[in-house]
Amino acid sequence: MKWEEPPHWQQLLRDVRDCTLCEPQLPLGARPVVQLNPKARILVAGQAPGKRVHASGKPFDDPSGDRLREWMGIDKDTFYDAEALAIIPMGLCYPGTGKSGDLPPRPECAPAWRDKLLEQLPNLELTLAIGQYAQQWHLNEPKRSLTERVKDWRHYWPSLLPMPHPSPRNNLWLRRNPWFEDDVIPELKQRVSELL
Repeated sequence: MKWEEPPHWQQLLRDVRDCTLCEPQLPLGARPVVQLNPKARILVAGQAPGKRVHASGKPFDDPSGDRLREWMGIDKDTFYDAEALAIIPMGLCYPGTGKSGDLPPRPECAPAWRDKLLEQLPNLELTLAIGQYAQQWHLNEPKRSLTERVKDWRHYWPSLLPMPHPSPRNNLWLRRNPWFEDDVIPELKQRVSELL
């Protein structure tokens, strides 16, 4: 069967980038950050853009992105190739900062856009569910801790990988859970290499 490009995906992407649904609640205004092409075989499902990403308009254009690319074993050119990798956070705009880091993704965003965007990705073979919000959406299972999900990663593998956020704020979690970088990351690098 010959692959056919989903119709109207470029218009959907324009509509998403023009979205102002949550603008009154966003401290820096609406600036949806998303990377999409129907040819993508890998989906990076993150939380929401940070302040630096809001400023640049490029997903994971920050220290979290540097670590994520290192975990995946790829460079920036590969990471920002939309035909290889889709990047769709749970909240498409920077939600603001709270007491202990950025606020959660805006609750209006995923119901408004997520299913429509995911429908444009018929070739996905690996989803990286980064952080608790992405995991709750993509795993659709009873509430478990992020650590429990990540420890049980082989249950979802090789089509989905629950991951901690690559933020420097998670250095303590990574020190307490060295098995993640020792056991999971080599498997992730190999899988990404196979898909790309």
